[in-house]
Amino acid sequence: MADFDYDLFVIGGGSGGVRAARTAAATGARVALAEESRMGGTCVIRGCVPKKLMVFASDYADLAEDAKAYGWDAEIGTFDWPRFRGKLHAELDRLEKVYRSMLEKSDVEVFDSRARLADAHSVELADGVRKTAKHILIATGGHPFRPDMPCADLGLVSNDLFLMEELPKNVLIIGGGYIACEFACILNGLGVDVTLYHRGGQILRGFDEEARGLVAEMIADSGVSIHTGTNIVEMKLADEVDVETGTISNSDAALGAPAKNDSTSLGENPKSETRQKAGKRIWVKSTTGREGTFDHVIFATGRRPSTADMGLEDVGVELGRSGEIVVDEYSQSTVPSIYAIGDVTSRLELTPVAIREGMAFVETVFKGNRTPVDHELVPSAVFTRPELGTIGLTEEEASERGEIEVYCTSFRPMRQAFIDKPARTLLKLIVDRETRVILGCHIVADEAGEMIQLVGIAVKAGMTKEQFDRTCAVHPTISEEIVTMREPVRAG
Repeated sequence: MADFDYDLFVIGGGSGGVRAARTAAATGARVALAEESRMGGTCVIRGCVPKKLMVFASDYADLAEDAKAYGWDAEIGTFDWPRFRGKLHAELDRLEKVYRSMLEKSDVEVFDSRARLADAHSVELADGVRKTAKHILIATGGHPFRPDMPCADLGLVSNDLFLMEELPKNVLIIGGGYIACEFACILNGLGVDVTLYHRGGQILRGFDEEARGLVAEMIADSGVSIHTGTNIVEMKLADEVDVETGTISNSDAALGAPAKNDSTSLGENPKSETRQKAGKRIWVKSTTGREGTFDHVIFATGRRPSTADMGLEDVGVELGRSGEIVVDEYSQSTVPSIYAIGDVTSRLELTPVAIREGMAFVETVFKGNRTPVDHELVPSAVFTRPELGTIGLTEEEASERGEIEVYCTSFRPMRQAFIDKPARTLLKLIVDRETRVILGCHIVADEAGEMIQLVGIAVKAGMTKEQFDRTCAVHPTISEEIVTMREPVRAG
């Protein structure tokens, strides 16, 4: 048997990679991990965690008005972005130290370096040093990308939003997925004038039609200007004088070049930093002929697996059309010694899923308990205002598979109705007509993310509509409607 430096070498220090490294080390395996950026990966450093903290910050904007409507003498001042930004980065620094500490306590050797494959059992670090391992786990995640068009590098991506030195007065967001919609709500809540262009007919493609329709309506009612069937066709750098005279600069500097879509770490966007400090604005033209000038254009047009220049294909690892690593149900690639988990595989791009994939990998490879990854009935949430929580099939998906019943209710919650706010909620169950099993649940409401986590347990357990009905309601709550809807609104 070959003598390797390690039993496992993990490339990528995000949530999935760190969990896999720690649990493998707990079995007595010799484990190393390489991370080229900051420990914690997308979720902790430039994704879920900072985004959710921004969601919290944006939620305070309406509290004073709501409090006055309830009888309080309340006022709220202006939002101090630099003060929040400082606390945000202090928290991210703290969390990174926690991740490093967990690895250290687990006896995982850490290399703060980029790593690429040299062969099926070897990785090469940025300084040229090679390390060998019996098993290699790729957990490099994904990265946001810009469209292939002139001057796309003038725009920001989600990574850049946590680094802005000043809060812009207005922004244009390109995209209609959950990232685009979440940041539209966040920035709108912080007082930014937000316009959103989405090329499709409705935002949040892939979610339940009725649910995403209500979310779109509520986002628009909050002040976000949503333009569907609209995309950007041209963008240029325009200084304030040019904008006021109605002419656009056509200099080489303004025209720029097509952007490179790479996997740069948080903050590596020199053009956006330069533009921000110079106070430059961006002129854009849409497919509908609409023109406008914005402090920032934000591309939320999707993410790509971070597999570029890693030597994967050179050693025989098969990649998919978008660069994702092709793996089987045990996260094993086409090279037996090389595995991959998380967003780099483009299966389900959710942090808890990556963590579960890492744990299943360790069960399979280091504990001798072959454990396939379970991607069925995974609850998720979109942190818009209001939130969207979902698990299972949409009404459209379920109706294509067989006969169903749809139980649905939409109403003004007591909290908002009392002060005559137009906010509405939606609770929806998709039921198999024959087996009575709940196939899907969709909630649009404040704290829908918290609700869907709990409902998800019941749906994952395969509970029926009648079992839901036998559960006594908690009154008065929004969630009580989940167990009080007695008659279907339609069948299909």
